[in-house]
Amino acid sequence: MGKLEKSLFQAVDNSFLVIFRTIFGFLITAEAWGAIMTGWVRRAFIDPVMTFPFIDFSWLHPLPGNGMYFYFFIMGCFGVMVMLGYKYRLAIGSYTLMWSLVYFMQKTNYNNHYYLLVLLCFLMCFVPANRAFSLDAKYKPELKSSTCPNWCRLLFILQIGIVYTYAGIAKLNIDWLTAESIRMLLLAKKNLWLVGDLLQERWAHYFIAYGGVMFDLFITPLLLWKSTRKWAFITSIFFHLFNSAVFQVGIFPFMGIAMCIFFFDPVTIRRIFFKSRIEKTNMLVYPVNRPLLAALMVWVLIQLVLPSRHWLYDSNVHWSEEGHRLSWRMMLRSKSGHVNFKVVNPANDSTEMVDKSKYLTFKQQRVIATRPDMCWQFVQVLKKDYAERGWSDAEIYANGKVRLNNGLRQPLYDPERNLAKVEWYRFRKSDWLLPMEEDK
Repeated sequence: MGKLEKSLFQAVDNSFLVIFRTIFGFLITAEAWGAIMTGWVRRAFIDPVMTFPFIDFSWLHPLPGNGMYFYFFIMGCFGVMVMLGYKYRLAIGSYTLMWSLVYFMQKTNYNNHYYLLVLLCFLMCFVPANRAFSLDAKYKPELKSSTCPNWCRLLFILQIGIVYTYAGIAKLNIDWLTAESIRMLLLAKKNLWLVGDLLQERWAHYFIAYGGVMFDLFITPLLLWKSTRKWAFITSIFFHLFNSAVFQVGIFPFMGIAMCIFFFDPVTIRRIFFKSRIEKTNMLVYPVNRPLLAALMVWVLIQLVLPSRHWLYDSNVHWSEEGHRLSWRMMLRSKSGHVNFKVVNPANDSTEMVDKSKYLTFKQQRVIATRPDMCWQFVQVLKKDYAERGWSDAEIYANGKVRLNNGLRQPLYDPERNLAKVEWYRFRKSDWLLPMEEDK
């Protein structure tokens, strides 16, 4: 057995996994039921006439009527079951499927943190988090165990390390390093109680910008190194609570804090939280599962490659959005703009301007101006709608301007292109998108 295999399948105390399962279950319950109570479900799924699923999931649509309220309520029930460790596999598998469908069902409210939750739920499906201090272990004593393979811990360390590192690398751009991105983001926070005015100070912009880069790039190695782990943990608490207070990003700052538990020695976690628990690892090594090992390697490879796919496109990812999603490019830019659609009937050369409010919420109208894939999806809806009205070969043109951070307002969509004839390419630059003026 090689050193890597021995390290991955070494038995370690599973107290850390039990604690994380409990916190994780509580947080995903809060995410599901909180989405109902804050009105997020209504705004994202009930009010809109149409939603924007991921293009490869165009068949995904919200449940009719008030169905999505029941959907999220049931999802929260599964979260409670995860927290208690009751029918754990069923609960976490069901929550993973339901949250993944929510994620792929709509892009108007896209957030990298929602994607992270998909990944964490998926990983939780495969770890034995219900083997101790759970209702499953109580009712089925044969499941009970005080250990788990070490890969259960290392996998989460690697996953969150990839997130932080890619997020830090993505911040190494001129708008972030000149604190312009942060300045634009904090303009909307000037009315925050106590700190609103402070956040408008130029020194605060630079402190937050460079503090964010340093945190993302170095928090993982600092948590891994025993000598700096305690101080890195304290820094992580401050960083995430600051994000929670200023940017209101839901459960995810607390998820970030909770994930620090994987970096601490499992025995240390047991001694802190379960002092009376007897250590039973006895240098046990679980049998090596090579198919599992291969699957883990594939997973890690995907996580390393996927955030880099924007290099496939000859474009500025902040401008064109090509390769932006699933890449941990968080809070890097502020984009605003508008777009209007003109429909031409070539049969009689008649023209009609589209009333976007008949199709889209106000937020959706703003988003399609800056997100090319959503603009293309909206054009497909218009194309079908006008075909049903007898405009079978309707030509559709988009005319608008977009502003990236504090740059010039300039067109993103080619106003001369008939978008009704445009195909969507997943791994090739869209030639109907105009480059930024500085990129010409």
